[in-house]
Amino acid sequence: MTVLDRILESTRQDLDRRRQEVPLEMLREQVLSRPDTRPFEEALTRPGISVISEHKRRSPSAGVIRDGASVAEVVQAYQRGGATALSVLTEGPNFGGSLDDLREARAACSLPILRKDFLLEPYQLYESAAAGADAVLLIVAALDPSRLTELYQEARELDLDVLVEVHDEDELEVALAADADVIGINNRDLKDFSVDVQRTFKLLSDVPAGKTVVSESGLHSREQLDELERVGVDAVLVGETLMRSADMETACRALTDGGDYEPEM
Repeated sequence: MTVLDRILESTRQDLDRRRQEVPLEMLREQVLSRPDTRPFEEALTRPGISVISEHKRRSPSAGVIRDGASVAEVVQAYQRGGATALSVLTEGPNFGGSLDDLREARAACSLPILRKDFLLEPYQLYESAAAGADAVLLIVAALDPSRLTELYQEARELDLDVLVEVHDEDELEVALAADADVIGINNRDLKDFSVDVQRTFKLLSDVPAGKTVVSESGLHSREQLDELERVGVDAVLVGETLMRSADMETACRALTDGGDYEPEM
């Protein structure tokens, strides 16, 4: 099994548990009373390259990333540091996240929030909306094309923006066939978690004009962001570099406006 296969297996098991605890009808009622969404997609198309800063507790490849800091402390540091939007990793078994992390982030700051998780079923879209997400991640590698299109359309009906993640040319074709507006190019191969930052440059020329492009994984310096901005990337998603930094606000500011900070690698 690949790393992705193992994650998807545990995701399905955890989803079955949550569905027993919180029925879909309860989530539908909660969605009706949720606050107005914040403009995630719009935030990515402002002048300059936008930074989506991520709250991430651990990962299968890196282990525990940061102990001790609360979600509120992290996301408030990101907001002060100039982040355009947030990503909150809510997957539990492998990444240590939860929907409570998303709720805490929503209450602690005013930035639009992406729920980053392995979404497989419409139930998870209602979870996302009820917990306060403004956008969701759909990973092409985790979904067959028909399910991707179904989830994309249902997310939009729930007033959720959607970041559709791809890693190669075939996955990009699937994302474009689903009429995705925001394309995330993941430099990390989810089969083995290896990272190649050149992945974004290789795929970018195949993305049609008018799409919003986000580069994900392996980014840690303003120089990288400047290079991505020059070739037409709209935004980047940065997590582990910021979560490991001694001063998250300063580290975030170094990415958003080129301030002085050299992350420990």
